[in-house]
Amino acid sequence: MLSLRLVASGLGLSAMATVGALAATRASASPVPQQGGGAANGQTIDGITCDSQEGQRIHIHQHLVIIDRGKDVNIPAYIGIPQAQRCIYWLHTHTPDGIIHIEAPQDRSFTLGDFFKVWGQPLSSTQVGTTKAPKGEKLKVWVDGKPYAGDPRKIALKAHTDIVIEAGPPFVKPPRFTNWGQL
Repeated sequence: MLSLRLVASGLGLSAMATVGALAATRASASPVPQQGGGAANGQTIDGITCDSQEGQRIHIHQHLVIIDRGKDVNIPAYIGIPQAQRCIYWLHTHTPDGIIHIEAPQDRSFTLGDFFKVWGQPLSSTQVGTTKAPKGEKLKVWVDGKPYAGDPRKIALKAHTDIVIEAGPPFVKPPRFTNWGQL
């Protein structure tokens, strides 16, 4: 049985769960689809495999917020945890709070583009998932509270990287995420 360590963001709680328990949790909770979830179905994606357990070599977390014209866009739970497979990708989510988990068995760097490939969603300077910038405009991107003008796919995912991507208007400088708890 696959064993997953689940961490409740900001609460510092942890629990062990089997794939069966995870599946039961999914079945009893309101379903949150992995939009365009065809990508993460067990196959290797750019060298990122779907393994029987979380890797222990790298264990870091990031926070992602997507805002579409002033409204938060849902980042689903279970991105990178295929429902039909007994595996978990090195980049994944457990909860719909924007916390990205990187738990990899080997040293390597990861980017926001890697996460979106696992998610199966587009990411560019004009589109993030299903959210698009107005015609002729670009998305506004913030990394650790500072404006970011580069390609959002190249944003390095380091420990506690805080990323906000906005399609607007309105555009408001977002507050920094600081609720890392034991993450």
